[in-house]
Amino acid sequence: MSEPPGATVTLPEAPTAAEPPEALTAQRVLPLRRPGRWIATAIVLVLVAQFVHGLVTNPFYQWDRWGYWFLRPTILDGLLITLEVAAYSAVLGLIGGVLLALARLSKSPVLRAVSWTYVWAFRSIPLIVVLIFLYNFSALYKTLSIGIPFGPAFFSFDESRLATDMVVAIVGLSLNEAAYAAEVVRGGILSVDQGQHEAAAALGLPKGYQFRRIVFPQALRSIIPNYVNQLIGLIKGTSLVFYVSLLDLFGSAQTMGSTYPGDIVPLLLVVTVWYLILTSVVSVIQFYVERYYARGATRSLPPTPLQKLRTGLSDLRARIRREAAI
Repeated sequence: MSEPPGATVTLPEAPTAAEPPEALTAQRVLPLRRPGRWIATAIVLVLVAQFVHGLVTNPFYQWDRWGYWFLRPTILDGLLITLEVAAYSAVLGLIGGVLLALARLSKSPVLRAVSWTYVWAFRSIPLIVVLIFLYNFSALYKTLSIGIPFGPAFFSFDESRLATDMVVAIVGLSLNEAAYAAEVVRGGILSVDQGQHEAAAALGLPKGYQFRRIVFPQALRSIIPNYVNQLIGLIKGTSLVFYVSLLDLFGSAQTMGSTYPGDIVPLLLVVTVWYLILTSVVSVIQFYVERYYARGATRSLPPTPLQKLRTGLSDLRARIRREAAI
């Protein structure tokens, strides 16, 4: 039947996207269930709990004796020697590594050959052999002199007076560390894009300025993580200086263990905890140094542990509110 002229025809309203049907509004998206992840998490938590329980309750560890030895002056004196040897060796090893890396990248065949031979030799010889050899160096050379080869010496000195136990330890660790640091630095320099070198050369910048202000700061982003691994290995490697009669942290614990044989296990635990503390401090420093040199290379800096904690707590509170509102 047709409508009279001028009448208004009313059509039924179509459902809009802003007003979904009631059946759809009652539904919510559920996350995909992953039972394998929960089972693996439960197994790991059980194993960790058993390990911690055994570590705390086993009388063999003698935690009361551990507390007695942890801050004893003998242990702290050995810790200071460990820190001193590691600090000097890290600085000297890094300086030697930079020089060796530059020599390896030099256009001089002599410098390249000498640098390669040095790195090859010290990466092949065990550190304990290097230390023992240096400790007995005075038996091979009573005096050392500087002068013209096959000619007169300008001055000479007694090697046995100069090579104290501390000097032998630092020199041995530095020589060994320089060989590994050289490859770390060389790899970092080679990781810099060739266009950076070409742009610096096009600006007419001196070679030294190019390396100090353009190439090396960019190479540090690759050098730092690898060299920190070497530094952690160096800190643990200082335990070998005990064999050249230097009482570091490990040497002090060994000496006390010989005097008190019943406390060998607590003393080893003391050394273990101190090494864990030292390496953890180095790892924290590594994180902030990497974060500093990441400026300009990433869109946003990686969050610090405190920022991660705040974000996690905020997400947890928001999740609790959403669960309570449903």
